[in-house]
Amino acid sequence: MSEIPNNNETYVVDPQDAEQNKLMAVLSYLLFWLPLIMGEHKKSSFVKFHLNQSLLLIICAIPGVIVLSILNVILTLIHPAVGIIGLLLLLAFCCMLGVFEIMGIINAATGKAKKMPLIGGLFTILK
Repeated sequence: MSEIPNNNETYVVDPQDAEQNKLMAVLSYLLFWLPLIMGEHKKSSFVKFHLNQSLLLIICAIPGVIVLSILNVILTLIHPAVGIIGLLLLLAFCCMLGVFEIMGIINAATGKAKKMPLIGGLFTILK
C-alpha cells in the first residue's frame, strides 16, 4: 500500500490484496483481536491499515467513555437536570464512535483504505 494519500486521505491499495482480504479487514472492526492474533496484518497491508484504524478507534473510545461517564456523574450530583447534559454528551460520543465504526466497515468491505475523520491520522500502531 502506498504511504502517500491522495487529497481525501484515501490510500492507494493493491486491488488484489484488498479483494482477497476484505473479510479480515471487516473483522478488524468487529473482532479486532481475531485478525491480530492470526497474524493477518503481517500478510496484508490492507488488513494492517484497517487494524490500525480499528485500534485507534478503541484507544480513543475507552478514555472518552470513561471521562464522559465521570463528567455525567459529577453533573448529576450537582443537579439531576444538569446531569442530562452529561448523558447527552456521552450519547453523542457513542453515536460518533458507532458512525466511525460503520464507516470503517464500509470502507473495508468496498476495498478502500480511507482514514476515519478526526482520529484516523493520529498515529500508526502496527508498523
